[in-house]
Amino acid sequence: MFIESPNRAIKSYQAVGVESGIASADPHKLVLMLFEGAQQALDCSKLYMQQNNIAAKGEMISKAIAIIDHGLKASLDQSSGGELAGRLSQLYDYMTTRLLKANLQNDVAIIEEISHLLEELHEAWMEIGKQPAAKTVAQAAIDVASNAGATV
Repeated sequence: MFIESPNRAIKSYQAVGVESGIASADPHKLVLMLFEGAQQALDCSKLYMQQNNIAAKGEMISKAIAIIDHGLKASLDQSSGGELAGRLSQLYDYMTTRLLKANLQNDVAIIEEISHLLEELHEAWMEIGKQPAAKTVAQAAIDVASNAGATV
């Protein structure tokens, strides 16, 4: 009759919230959600690393890798994204390789490095959403990267 654990209830509530958000989100919002999910997984992995909870740390790093590889990278449009899509693909490959190394070496600094890169991309993606509709997503991304001095 009662829930065994408050954590189970919280996880169930979060799952419903995420599913509801996905069902009502446009493609731009879905990419933002991917960035947020990867960041959350990395935050959890750092916490578990500090607690020496190896299994949970590995699960969270694996989750972040899956989001980056099967979410963010898979969403790139290689045919119309041109050079930008190619560079982002390479950056996502770099991130997954570094996260594998962080997992093997319990290296918080690598987790923080990748978290910082994801945050920069997340901010750029949020700026793209603020651009006038007449501007293409690719052009807006190039503008944001240029203004930030990024060399993606």
